[in-house]
Amino acid sequence: MKVRELGITIGQLPSGYKNCITDIEGVSVGHVTLDYPLNDAGDAACTGVTAILPHPGNLFREKVTAASYVLNGFGKTTGLIQVDELGVIESPIMLTNTFGVPNVAQGTLEYLLEQNDEIGISTGTVNIVVGECNDSHLNSIRHFPVKPEHAVEAIQRAKTDAVEEGAVGAGKGMVCFGYKGGIGTSSRIVEDKAGQKYTVGCLVLSNFGKANEFLKDRYKVTAANGESTISPTDGSIIIVMATDAPLSSRQLKRVIKRCGIGLGRTGSHFSHGSGDIVIGFTTARTVQHQFDGELESRQQIREDHDVMNALFMAAAEATEEAILNSLSQATTTTGRNNNKVENYNFVE
Repeated sequence: MKVRELGITIGQLPSGYKNCITDIEGVSVGHVTLDYPLNDAGDAACTGVTAILPHPGNLFREKVTAASYVLNGFGKTTGLIQVDELGVIESPIMLTNTFGVPNVAQGTLEYLLEQNDEIGISTGTVNIVVGECNDSHLNSIRHFPVKPEHAVEAIQRAKTDAVEEGAVGAGKGMVCFGYKGGIGTSSRIVEDKAGQKYTVGCLVLSNFGKANEFLKDRYKVTAANGESTISPTDGSIIIVMATDAPLSSRQLKRVIKRCGIGLGRTGSHFSHGSGDIVIGFTTARTVQHQFDGELESRQQIREDHDVMNALFMAAAEATEEAILNSLSQATTTTGRNNNKVENYNFVE
């Protein structure tokens, strides 16, 4: 169950109807989950791929304004340098395990080349965005179970329904605060004084922290199955934040920085070996790949308007709740060498 169904309320702002990143119109999420033995020596595939699509159209030809922010840079993401340089995303945002990044990038590239004959011929190349966490406690990461076709399948499975959470997709083998983590999501609605509403949605891939770091007293819960001693290797989190608020890339970076507040509220201190990275985009407008004019115009929220502070709050609240949902929605999982990670099993 989501933590709201357990009586845990995070923050002050209302959530969207689905309480998911897919509350932003057009945003879709797809998972491919791999869970099977690889051999008789104890190796197992316990991993997967998750794809986040900002809109249902051609993402290369109709890019979205975007930004990224690195809380702690112990990570192996692709594409973020260009995202920050140009302020757009032109591919699905892909999540997987650390050693799956090359194959997921390959599969995503093949998908986009199939869609766009002009890439690399009559126009430039394409920038693929892939984020990762290390799931090697449960997944036999050295065997590379994630293949390029799994990336394509995750993209093709993407839908705008309520997002499946927990030990699914890229989250299958992840560990959070010593318990089963993975995919979590949440959303918030922001309304200005004129009645204009904006939605902020967050999806996390949680794989960080030790059990004694989790601020469980803040939520008045404890684990029914006792305190875990498991700690993920090079624990990390990838946070993907979406909104329909009209923001520039620079403004979007300001908003996604506040996702770190939500992460910190759960007990994280962005440890040395943790890749804590935020990727954000807005669907308020698309940026055409082909444009003949010299000038373009766009609308954006004024920097000093009250709604900016509300968006900051929404980013923090949605991130915090998404992390808790990644714990509450996950199920006990057994993987490599019969390593077992229990779900948190929230009780008051």
